[in-house]
Formats: sequence, C-alpha cells, structure tokens
Amino acid sequence: MTNQYSILFKQEQVDAWTLAFSPDSQYLATGTHVGKVNIFGVESGKKEYSLDTRGKFILSIAYSPDGKYLASGAIDGIINIFDIATGKLLHTLEGHAMPIRSLTFSPDSQLLVTASDDGYIKIYDVQHANLAGTLSGHASWVLNVAFCPDDTHFVSSSSDKSVKVWDVGTRTCVHTFFDHQDQVWGVKYNGNGSKIVSVGDDQEVHVYDCPV
Repeated sequence: MTNQYSILFKQEQVDAWTLAFSPDSQYLATGTHVGKVNIFGVESGKKEYSLDTRGKFILSIAYSPDGKYLASGAIDGIINIFDIATGKLLHTLEGHAMPIRSLTFSPDSQLLVTASDDGYIKIYDVQHANLAGTLSGHASWVLNVAFCPDDTHFVSSSSDKSVKVWDVGTRTCVHTFFDHQDQVWGVKYNGNGSKIVSVGDDQEVHVYDCPV
C-alpha cells in the first residue's frame, strides 16, 4: 500500500466523540465532551478555530453539502446550526427531549433531519429554523439517520432493531427492515441510492436493495 501518512490532531487533552469532514475535504470538525466543535486543517493538522455550543457533550455533527452550515447535536437534546463562513451561531433548536444521536442535511442543504433517544425524528427547515415535521415509528432510541442522494427519502436505524425508510414529501415510513437481532447503530445509502447498508450490535452488516 502506498501514499500512507498520518497527522496528529491535537485536542488539548479533551476527548473527541464525533467528527465530520467538510464537503471540500479541507477541514475536519470534531465534537467534544465539553461542548466545543474544533475545526482543523486536514493538511496541517492544526486547529483553525472553535465553535462554542455552550458546554454540552456533543454526540453528533454534520456539514451541509453546500458547505455553508455545520450542525451539532448535544446530550441535552439541543441542536445548534452555525454559519461556516463567519463562525456565528445561526439557530438553536430545542425540539428534542433527549440526546441527539445523529443528524444529517438533505443533499440540497435545505433540510436537517435529527435522530434522538426520545424515539422521534424531526425535520427542520435550515434557513428559517422551522420545524417541518415530527416522525414517530421507532419503539426506542433512534440511533442514526442518512439521506438518499436524490433528496426524496431518508433512512433511520434504532435500538428497536429496525431500519426504516421514510418519504420526505409525505413524512411517512414506506418500508421497515426487521433483520437485525440487536440495536442498529449505523445506516447509510450507497452513492447512487440503490442500496442501503446497516450495522448493529448483533455483529452483522446487512445490505438491502432500496425499496423505493
């Protein structure tokens, strides 16, 4: 194997729980236990700046595909959306009652979907910070959410052992997979949206044909 290299990203003795690359792959954002999002240059490994989310343990972060926004989800159920160009906090969303396990922007960067231990999935209008939908269906914690590349659907996974496919337009569940024997921590679409892959505590990886 060639072209291997590593860079040490110093976290100032603060543990990082979650991370995300910027869409242009120039920056790496890490979410910490003390409520800071640290932004590092990928090539330099140096911290460029930090975003303050007011001291709460950050469980999830995501960049918008257009590179304009960064969203963070905290252990207290609070979601913050930052303007990347200015570093300013644009919106604070308080719709969830429990920790935010996962969040994802739609491919057009207009919507933010959030998953929480309260069992709900919420859809927000990013620009106006309006709640556009609250979805229920999972019987326990919602652990992960991911958008389909074509903007029309997204998928969720849960500690109830299921994977669900949701229609963005109708805000309804259109299919549920029940193949895992334990909680499902990760779920993603492939690049063209034809496949869904999930991974769980049952130590199994499942690959599905997208049902819609």
